[in-house]
Amino acid sequence: MDVTVGTFNLNNLFSRFNFRAEIQEVLPTGDNGQLTSSYEFKDPKEFRIRRYKGRLVKGISPEEQEMLARRIIAMDLDILAVQEVEDIDTLRFFVSRRLGRAYPYLSLIEGNDPRLIDLAVLSKFPMGAVTSWQHAPHPELPGERLFSRDLLEVEILDPRDPDRHLLTVFNNHLKSQFVEHTADPVEGKEYNDHLRTLQAEAIARILSARTRPDGRFVLLGDMNDTPESPTLAALAAPTAQLTLEEALAHPVETRPPKPDVPPPPASGSWTHRFKESGTAAQYELFDQIWLSRSLHARHKSSHIDRRTRHAGDGSDHDPAWVVLDF
Repeated sequence: MDVTVGTFNLNNLFSRFNFRAEIQEVLPTGDNGQLTSSYEFKDPKEFRIRRYKGRLVKGISPEEQEMLARRIIAMDLDILAVQEVEDIDTLRFFVSRRLGRAYPYLSLIEGNDPRLIDLAVLSKFPMGAVTSWQHAPHPELPGERLFSRDLLEVEILDPRDPDRHLLTVFNNHLKSQFVEHTADPVEGKEYNDHLRTLQAEAIARILSARTRPDGRFVLLGDMNDTPESPTLAALAAPTAQLTLEEALAHPVETRPPKPDVPPPPASGSWTHRFKESGTAAQYELFDQIWLSRSLHARHKSSHIDRRTRHAGDGSDHDPAWVVLDF
C-alpha cells in the first residue's frame, strides 16, 4: 500500500470575518437566504476586533482559498500537515466547502503565535493520540514556552486495521526569519537564528524521548531555514537514538518552474521564493520532510507541486510530499 504524506504552508488561512462578537438573536433572512436586516456592534465590551501589531487580521480571499484547494485536491494526499491556519472552525469550513470533505479526520490545537496561526493535520486515515508540545521549554530558557507556534504530534492509524499504529506525524513551524523594520537587522537575525537553533534542539530531544530508533515517524513542516543550515544541525546529526533523513533532495516537480534571474535550483529542491525590490530572487527549501530510519527504507519518491506564478498560487510556499511503501 502506498501512503502519501505532505506539508503545505497555507499562508494565513484566516476566517472571513475580522471580529468576534456575541449575537443574541439570528435575524430573519429573505427567500434567497440573504440577510434582510443588519447587525450593529456598539458596545466595546461585547465585541473584539482582531488586530496584530495595530493592523486588522483579515480573512483570506475566496480566490486564494480556491487556488489552495485546487492544489490540495490535485495532490490528493493521504496525510497533509499544514501551517498558518487560524482555528479548527476555519479549517473545517475550508475542508467542507473547498475540498469536498476529502479529509474526514482533522486535528488542530491552538498554539503560541500572537498572529493566530496554528498547525493542523488533515488525514484520510483514522487518527489516534494527538499531543501538543507548545509548552515545552529549553534548558537555556527555563520557564518559557520555546516554540513560536507548536510542535504537533499526531498518531496515524492503519486504515486496514484501526487498532494498529501506522506512523506518527510531527508537524512544526519554526521561528521565521522576519525582522521588524524598527529592529537592528543584524541583532534581529541573530536572535531569530538562535531561537530556531534552540527549537531544533528541542525537537530532536522530544523525538528521541518519544520514539524508538526503529520507529515509523516523520518530522515535517515549515522550518524557515535550509536543511544544511547551522540552525537545523540538531536534526541533521544522527545519534544512537535519532537518525533523520531529509527526503526532498531530488524531488519530482509537478511542472517546470517559471524562468527567473537567477534561475531556480536545477535540483528542484526548493519550496520558497523570496525577492526584495532590486535584488535577485532567493530559492530555498524551507518546507521539509525528515523521515525516520524505518520510513526512509520505505521511501519510494518525493514530489513538489510547483507554482504557476512567482508570487505563488494562494501561498508563497510550494507544498511537498513523499510516497511511502507500506
